[in-house]
Amino acid sequence: MKLYGFSQSRSFRALWALEEAGLDYEYIAINFGSEDGPHGSRSPEYMAINPQGKVPTLIDGSLTLTESGAMLNHIARKAPEKKLIPLHDEEMLARYENFLFFVLSDLEQPLWTNGKHRFALPEEQRVPQMLETATWEFAKAQRALHHQLEGRKFVVGDHFSAADILLAHTLNWADRFKFPVDKELLEYRDTHFQRPAAQKTLTIVS
Repeated sequence: MKLYGFSQSRSFRALWALEEAGLDYEYIAINFGSEDGPHGSRSPEYMAINPQGKVPTLIDGSLTLTESGAMLNHIARKAPEKKLIPLHDEEMLARYENFLFFVLSDLEQPLWTNGKHRFALPEEQRVPQMLETATWEFAKAQRALHHQLEGRKFVVGDHFSAADILLAHTLNWADRFKFPVDKELLEYRDTHFQRPAAQKTLTIVS
């Protein structure tokens, strides 16, 4: 497998999952925003594999994935013995998938809105007022997150899964973007970021 990524962007999740899964891979660092090839995100070479010019991109044989949630599930399925996805429990799998969609659509969305209107969009497309809205939306999603976690150490079941990778990384994004994150959620983030696979991922992208 080849993973194209940039620093602590969404590619961090896929890289962490690859380390947890113990799969063979090649990590290719992308120069985000650059048009210079072959590793510039806007270069013709990279746009040929990811027309949006975004990261991450995961290539596994003839399969190309460009969404981090799909990558987490694909990687988890490639290493079933690691139990990163609850494949053999229908109810638990439904809970797992429900949580992934919640994080991607509700918890992460205001963070990316913040990023777009701070640096990602062309300056003439940025709307400063959106930053206040994003903060409000994140606070609302954070309250819902507490209800779903209910103080548990893991998102689903009694062991670590790819859902924990997604949540821990998203909370880290929020903290890095200076969003108010509750203390117990930062403690959850810190606990999972101490895992050897997470520490190795931090080393790789630093």
